[in-house]
Amino acid sequence: MYVGGMSQRDIEGSLESALGQFVLSKSTVSEMTDTLREEYEAWRTRDLSTEAVAYLFIDTVYEPLRRWGQKTGVLCVWAMCEDGRKVLLSLSTTNRESYESCLEVLRGLAKRGMQTPVTITTDGAMGLTKAIDAMWPKSLRIRCWFHKMQNLQPKVPPHLWPEVKALLVDMRDAPTPEKAEKRREAIVEQYQRELPEACRCLLDDAQASLNHLLVPQRPQQYVRTSNLVERAFVEERRRTKVIPHLWGETSLVNLVFGVLSRVSDRWGKKCFSELEQQQLRNLRAKLQLDEQEVRTPSISESLSRRSAAASAA
Repeated sequence: MYVGGMSQRDIEGSLESALGQFVLSKSTVSEMTDTLREEYEAWRTRDLSTEAVAYLFIDTVYEPLRRWGQKTGVLCVWAMCEDGRKVLLSLSTTNRESYESCLEVLRGLAKRGMQTPVTITTDGAMGLTKAIDAMWPKSLRIRCWFHKMQNLQPKVPPHLWPEVKALLVDMRDAPTPEKAEKRREAIVEQYQRELPEACRCLLDDAQASLNHLLVPQRPQQYVRTSNLVERAFVEERRRTKVIPHLWGETSLVNLVFGVLSRVSDRWGKKCFSELEQQQLRNLRAKLQLDEQEVRTPSISESLSRRSAAASAA
């Protein structure tokens, strides 16, 4: 009842109304919901080597905490497995998506035995993209097209947006990366003078914006956006509307985990055919992911790299 959207006070009152007598106090309900923490601790350290992870999706949800008087982020990592099952892999609190904090999350997944993913879909957060490139350089990083469109729309006059959007969708849905690149070149050539900022935005992270076209056809619609994570956040926000300002980090993680782990259970249906799974295995072999030694850069290495880059600049 708590995870489903009822406050502790509502649970107490509902049970009393339904059964005609006092059943549980609010403090007892609170003690029962604390068992979510035990579930979470066991879940966050579980072995991931048995999960045939194919496609990874990473995003952050921000929720206000009364204790600190500000929002705190929960970075969520979801996977779509080779057979199409959707699985929640990791949750971690973060105040910002820095390179160091994101790298620590990715290193944690590798330490728990997760195999190298074929693709990783994210928004354009710089720290996160750098951490992915450092951790899994042979995997295909995909720039979320939902966020890409959100970035492009404000840079295009409203009367031109339907026309430009149609061209962007045509490019996004091209049959091959080569044709998509040609369509992008045509868009830039057509609008370079009129919409220079939009063209710069379109060319930003250009390769990652087309990497979804390298995966088998059916999964393309899933991996080109981080909608898997966003859909899960919708479920989570239904619950936090009941308690819009949680007290502290523990209560936030307990609630987000309680909601999303149950969403993960509901989404655990196999939906990819054997042919699609074989196509994915062929792509994995082509990218040489199974031959790749997963490298987990240390924080000191990252700081040295930043220092060298700053000196070069």
